[in-house]
Amino acid sequence: MPGTRVPRRWGDWRLAVNKNPGYWGEGRGGGDIRETAFVYAITAAGVSHAVTQACSMGELLQCGCEATRSRAPPLPPALTGSEGSAWEWGGCGDDVDFGYEKSRQFMDAKRKRGKSDIRTLIDLHNNEAGRLAVKNHMRTECKCHGLSGSCALQTCWKKMPPFREVGDRLLERFNGAFKVMGGNDGKTLIPVGRNIKPPDRQDLIYSADSPDFCVANRKTGSLGTRGRVCNSTAMDMSGCDLLCCGRGHRDETLLLEENCLCRFHWCCVVQCRKCTVRKELSLCI
Repeated sequence: MPGTRVPRRWGDWRLAVNKNPGYWGEGRGGGDIRETAFVYAITAAGVSHAVTQACSMGELLQCGCEATRSRAPPLPPALTGSEGSAWEWGGCGDDVDFGYEKSRQFMDAKRKRGKSDIRTLIDLHNNEAGRLAVKNHMRTECKCHGLSGSCALQTCWKKMPPFREVGDRLLERFNGAFKVMGGNDGKTLIPVGRNIKPPDRQDLIYSADSPDFCVANRKTGSLGTRGRVCNSTAMDMSGCDLLCCGRGHRDETLLLEENCLCRFHWCCVVQCRKCTVRKELSLCI
């Protein structure tokens, strides 16, 4: 999703997501691994965020700005130089409750609530964790009104966090995800190992260990990272050291034909020339 940072190991396993989406759902042997937990959570968060944003922008007929008349939330934080100024709720606040509910209906429909199998419990939990990464981190934004910037009155509204921030927050949850097992009653999940605390509603959980995504594996759907384009100078997740899993990389020079020198002609055609471009690529070995 645009603006989303993905986990460290995404560099190893995102090919499996793109090429083999069924691996993360029904009918494959993937199970509820840590990466699956992130996929479910970020998808649920994305649905909630996108629907809420569409409401605020007036793109949906069923919703609009948040209704604040009947709500009395805590006093918004004072702006710089605005101590003692009056304030009121106004503007167009994000109706995150509507987005949350639509995400719940859409994402949880396939996983019926009340079922007692461990996979359903885990998937519903991770869906909820994704939605809460949006809903529980709403921020208050205010605008000052008054002569000469006196800020005699503030108008405040609730705003969702940027989706990149949501992705960063779920990345932290991914790195600290809890392994769980089903309880004897079939309705509860029990942490595996000596955890400091049981997972809460915002934590990601999984039940199976992840396979090695560095090498191709037809059973799990992993294509491996051999031949993958990487950045030989980067130290982050796009770097060859990480993506190539320590196997090293080779450099290749390719000549590619691209559109260039494009011009718009009235009306309404865009004409381009073809240019040959030399590109230096690093590929995992």
